[in-house]
Amino acid sequence: MESSRIETLQRRIENELLQNILPFWEKEVVDPESDGFWARISNDLKVKERTPKGLILNTRILWTFSAAYNIYHNPHYLAMADRAYAFVQNHFWDEEHGGMLWMLDENGRPVDTSKKIYGQAFSIYSLAEFYRATHKKEALDRAVELHHLIELHNFDHVHSGYFETSNRDWSLAEDLRLSEVDMNEKKSMNTHLHMLEAYTQLYRVWPNEVLEARLRKLIDNFLSHIIDRRTHHMRLFFNEAWNVRLANVSFGHDIEASWLLDEAAAVLKDGALIETVRQETVAIAEAVYTEALAPQGGIYYERKEDGSLKEDLEWWPQAEALVGFLNAFQNSRQEKFIKAVERVWDFCDHYLIDHENGEWFYKVGPDLKPDFRLYKVSEWKCPYHNGRACMEAMRRLESLKQPAPGII
Repeated sequence: MESSRIETLQRRIENELLQNILPFWEKEVVDPESDGFWARISNDLKVKERTPKGLILNTRILWTFSAAYNIYHNPHYLAMADRAYAFVQNHFWDEEHGGMLWMLDENGRPVDTSKKIYGQAFSIYSLAEFYRATHKKEALDRAVELHHLIELHNFDHVHSGYFETSNRDWSLAEDLRLSEVDMNEKKSMNTHLHMLEAYTQLYRVWPNEVLEARLRKLIDNFLSHIIDRRTHHMRLFFNEAWNVRLANVSFGHDIEASWLLDEAAAVLKDGALIETVRQETVAIAEAVYTEALAPQGGIYYERKEDGSLKEDLEWWPQAEALVGFLNAFQNSRQEKFIKAVERVWDFCDHYLIDHENGEWFYKVGPDLKPDFRLYKVSEWKCPYHNGRACMEAMRRLESLKQPAPGII
């Protein structure tokens, strides 16, 4: 790839991160009436007050600004991370049973006390990143404590993997769903993907033997159960014995998993495992490239069991496609993947980035017009996907400027 293309793409992406995404969250989302953040903001920047505050939004803010501080050492980013850390610790932590609560009311009182493992995983992920930024031992201790609680209560010692949801006292819940659109099954791809992400990050700062074994087992779960090795797509929902319950394909999760699996294998420094995972992740990226790229340049959200495409183009699959295709280019040096990165970024720039009010729209429809009914800030609309994509893409593009080993 020509250096001028790298420089141009890198500059555009960094400008988006520093001039749009991060300033939006600093300026618009801090709640001056509390110690936390607004939970819901419309596209025209109107705050919806008296909205419940969710664990995912707050841990993702914590991760994003901790990660940004680790790159730029900007004290404003650290202040945002400190605020998010304090809010999560003071309001979401369950003093009685341990673990993070799922949802609070607008005044910080619990309204959903379930222990969704997806939420515990994001707590670990963000706490480990915050520890990297601050070296506060209490943050690492809390992340390790969450790891121990998950392993004690939700690890399946018979079939391996993790049960989706516990009640407040860590007994297995009857309603296991992450959200209303999910299936009520014992295990899911989504929870395991973010457990993989969380344990990878925790292992970077706490290389514990038990954690290493569980991270290896998570990678094995993907290679043995979650990935369909014939089609190179993720299976989505399972019973406890890993029997598949849904045949939909989630292209955004596929491309996200491709690079997160490579990252997980890399931290373990096992050459054979790295190569095995790399071969599969390039195949996953190839499947997404072949089957999900829309004519406009983005990637479709999913394909249903009947073969029909959900043609809406949401913000987060585009963000993950930027990193996933770039990762595939690094692993294969196939020119089509770097061209896909450029196409996806152009799509985001033209259709998803809100150049007037900041941040990104939630999605555009087949007509390429934003869906203004969906909030710009909400429990699921956070700075993590697009913020992380910018930071990861910049790092990976920088590495492409370096000569390959052995080349003078």
